[in-house]
Amino acid sequence: MTRPITVGADGSAESLAALHWAAREAVRRALPLRVVHAREKSEDRAADAQEALARTADEVTGRHPGLTVTTDLLDGGPVEALTAAAAQAETLVLGSRGHGAIVGFLLGSVGQQVIAGAARPVVLVRAGDRAESEAAGREIVVGQQGGPEDSAAALEFAFGAAAARGAALRAVRAWSLPTVFTYSPGSMALADEAGGLEPYERKALAQALEPWLARFPGVEVTQHVEMGSAGEVLLSVAARAQLMVVGRRAHRSAAVGSRIGSVAHAVVHHAPSPVAVVPPA
Repeated sequence: MTRPITVGADGSAESLAALHWAAREAVRRALPLRVVHAREKSEDRAADAQEALARTADEVTGRHPGLTVTTDLLDGGPVEALTAAAAQAETLVLGSRGHGAIVGFLLGSVGQQVIAGAARPVVLVRAGDRAESEAAGREIVVGQQGGPEDSAAALEFAFGAAAARGAALRAVRAWSLPTVFTYSPGSMALADEAGGLEPYERKALAQALEPWLARFPGVEVTQHVEMGSAGEVLLSVAARAQLMVVGRRAHRSAAVGSRIGSVAHAVVHHAPSPVAVVPPA
């Protein structure tokens, strides 16, 4: 089954930027493009929405004549509709400050719930993003945390994105001094064997990257290890990125709803480039 690149369209400038990003991605990966609009329950002019989707499809095919484009008007709540669309997609692409079907996307609960609940990667694109941001010299930046399995899904997505674009990749691992609460003789012994904390972190990153370097030998990779919080370190290199890739660690609480993890939250809110939030494998 070929999964499409799916993009949410709501008529806003943000969703238009997402549409064009998604179309380029579909062409790049030789995949079909699916354009969806999640109708609010209060919207009763389905014919107008269908007509708008048709115009959107015509605009995309005009720019990319060989691209297969389909459109769908989705009923139900925006969270449920977009999350279901993501499950059928290779990647779901959304404007990062959408209106209409995805009101308050970044700061409100709808977008956060979509990101937290999506079974597939979600890419967030800001208004004004243009193809020039993908120009030569700009990297794919990916965050790596924990052991090799913890970031496997994000690394696979990032390497695939870099290979599809012929872009370099920067793999970033942040570290900090252990606190009295996280210190253990065993962990410090491993660090001592590696020659210290920073060499230990460099070794951990190299081990996590090893299978992906073998699978994508044509991707040029910079291994970036820096002391600091993961969000801060990733954002310190964000200006050079054409795409930021972070893993998602969703938590659910009845009191506060879905969360996507502090690192993903920081990058989604502050990175100037599109951001891919990748669920665990």
